[in-house]
Amino acid sequence: MRSKTKMVHGGITQDEQTGAVSVPIYQVSTFKQDGVGNLRGYEYARTGNPTRHALETVIANLENGSHGFAFGSGMAAISTIMLLLKAGDHVIITDDVYGGSFRLMTKVLKKFKLDHTFIDTTKPETVQNAIQKNTKAIFIETPTNPLLKITDIKKMAEIAKEHQLLLIVDNTFATPYWQQPLDLGAHIVVHSATKYIGGHSDVVAGLVAVQSDELADRIHFLQNSVGAVLGPQDSWLLMRGIKTLALRMEQIENNSKEIVDYLINHDNVKSVYYPGIKTHPGHQIAKQQSTGFGGMISFDVGSGELAENILKEIKYFTLAESLGAVESLISIPAKMTHASIPYDRRMELGITDGLIRISVGIEDVRDLMEDLDQAIGN
Repeated sequence: MRSKTKMVHGGITQDEQTGAVSVPIYQVSTFKQDGVGNLRGYEYARTGNPTRHALETVIANLENGSHGFAFGSGMAAISTIMLLLKAGDHVIITDDVYGGSFRLMTKVLKKFKLDHTFIDTTKPETVQNAIQKNTKAIFIETPTNPLLKITDIKKMAEIAKEHQLLLIVDNTFATPYWQQPLDLGAHIVVHSATKYIGGHSDVVAGLVAVQSDELADRIHFLQNSVGAVLGPQDSWLLMRGIKTLALRMEQIENNSKEIVDYLINHDNVKSVYYPGIKTHPGHQIAKQQSTGFGGMISFDVGSGELAENILKEIKYFTLAESLGAVESLISIPAKMTHASIPYDRRMELGITDGLIRISVGIEDVRDLMEDLDQAIGN
């Protein structure tokens, strides 16, 4: 089954009892037992819900995994995955990581003595040198947020195998339509499904997929114990969003390519970050491990003042956090999504006050480009 067909027919997409072509929303907290311990498949909705289970089979199918899990948010998913580790363990993490992931590691999990090192995972030798005796996992984003850096998933998988480490890949930006990390050797793939998978700015959710039965058992135990599960209404919304994911991603990427060409040639734009550009350091790796470059673009206009003026003038791009929706969104990472990262660290990474991040939507690209043109000026 090819990708576009999987989006519509993958996993559980119908109701076997009634023939309904949309999985029902099972708005229920508990399930009748035919006898003590004699279940019809479900016991309590935190442990399992038919609507959530249908979504979990779909994400497992899309990522070419065997098990899927749906959480109340992307951060709930990442937090639960990190609970696979214990106090005293060490994690290597992509340096240009989402601000929420940075905050989780530095402000929350640090209290529980889970050690971490943020490094440039685009350099395999740097990853090798960062491995300690207590290192248990490598956590990467690729592409990263917000500088769109590309890490070689297959190379990270080789390193992880050599040192018996877990490889966890945040696949939010690429989506399972463009990239399947499990096929490249990753052990766990995680999504903020709030973004492209939902696609309509109407749901907050996280998804995880794995191939290993042993890992699946451990994650299910943690999910049930912690309880950060996705409700049936939001599970249904994600399944609806997935059915148009392929079409949305293709239109978004077509729009993105034209916008990138425009930004590269604009005098007020100092630099453009997009893996589809041939001069991007990760361009060749992105071509090898992904079938598309996505719809996230970051560009630096040189000053925070100009960046804020642009955001005041913009009309069709909505000033908002998040990304991956049908409508185009715009933000200044240093003051919004990555504000939790200390100033010195942001400057070291290149997340300047003049850096603007746009999430390209499905609007007519001519309107988007005219909007950028009038906002950026000459």
